[in-house]
Amino acid sequence: MKTLSSFLNCLNVLAFLRALPLALACLAGAATAAPIQVTDVLGRQVTLPAPAHRVVLAQARHFQVLSLLAPDPAALLAGWSDELRTSFAPDYQAALKRFPSLAQVPVVGRHTPDSFSVESTLALRPDLVVMTATFAGLAPGQAASESPLIGSLEAAGVPVIVIDFFIQPMENTVPSLRALGQAIGQPERTEAFIAFYQKHMHAVAERLADLPADQRPPVFVHAHAGALDCCSSPGTGTFNDMITYAGGRNIGADVLKSATGKLNFEYINARAPQVYVATGTGSQSGKGLAIGAGVDEADARASLARLIESNRLGALPAVRSGNSHGIWHAFNDSPLHVVFIEALAHWTHPDRFADVDPAATLREINERFLAVPLEGTYLVDLRAPSAETGTAPGAAPRTPDPQS
Repeated sequence: MKTLSSFLNCLNVLAFLRALPLALACLAGAATAAPIQVTDVLGRQVTLPAPAHRVVLAQARHFQVLSLLAPDPAALLAGWSDELRTSFAPDYQAALKRFPSLAQVPVVGRHTPDSFSVESTLALRPDLVVMTATFAGLAPGQAASESPLIGSLEAAGVPVIVIDFFIQPMENTVPSLRALGQAIGQPERTEAFIAFYQKHMHAVAERLADLPADQRPPVFVHAHAGALDCCSSPGTGTFNDMITYAGGRNIGADVLKSATGKLNFEYINARAPQVYVATGTGSQSGKGLAIGAGVDEADARASLARLIESNRLGALPAVRSGNSHGIWHAFNDSPLHVVFIEALAHWTHPDRFADVDPAATLREINERFLAVPLEGTYLVDLRAPSAETGTAPGAAPRTPDPQS
């Protein structure tokens, strides 16, 4: 027995010696691996020990951003709000078809700060939480240290990055993309999309560089058309910035001093908008504009005509001239607003943007970047195009489903 024991001890020593080089190499690698440091839109330096692989999205609408930056965004999710399932149900179903595991992602709240559960979030052991400054309870210019929500998470050792595609989209889109892409270990893919985004945005700006102020036509963006009482409109920020960038003049900006508000029928008619754009998400059970995932172009056009009639907007110059359109509302809180801006520029200044096809831009984004492509109708014209002009610029073709 003593001989056998000695023999086994020798085997253990040999096994240890064989494993020692690998163990030393792992220890050396851990010692030399540099942590990831990112700068969010508040200018905060946020450090992660390694790429995040358990991410909690305080607002599930930002799953689309993950879909741009990661080939398997579902694998990164440790938790999210219920927003995608409820407010963007068609988009959730499209994402679920691609990634069935999304059905098992834990919900940490609705899409409001008061419903967000810090305790549920911490129980998921996330290595990153993503939110906006507004969600964190911060007013413009307010320091992150004044957010109890951010403070609670960071006190528990969970990094938080703040992103923004809504309040100041023109300034914060690229920093938000870069911060999130670096945090999840996808810097190359992220920089590729940033290059694509900036190329298209710069092209619009260059064509409008010499545009006189008096050649900015009045534009009425009818937000959540038909789903809300007439007529919700952008005020400052968000859509207003996009309308201005595309060479238009937002009729809501003169009277609405918040991001959104309501315009009365008399004011809209008095401003005589030359471009009318209705927005919707396709999730209002037939009450609003039918647009987005799985929507047929003819159905989208018919719903646009119905809501214009039901809201008594037929006398607007934009409607009489045929310069009336529908667009997917969710472009407004996403880097995909590049498609919305191209469409606005095309509708607002057709002479300068006759060769710009926003639907082609969306197709390229689908093919090159989105893990969950946008398949359906995302832009539609009130008047169907003639045979000479070809297909309307709104339909995004379906692409093969890798799950099927």
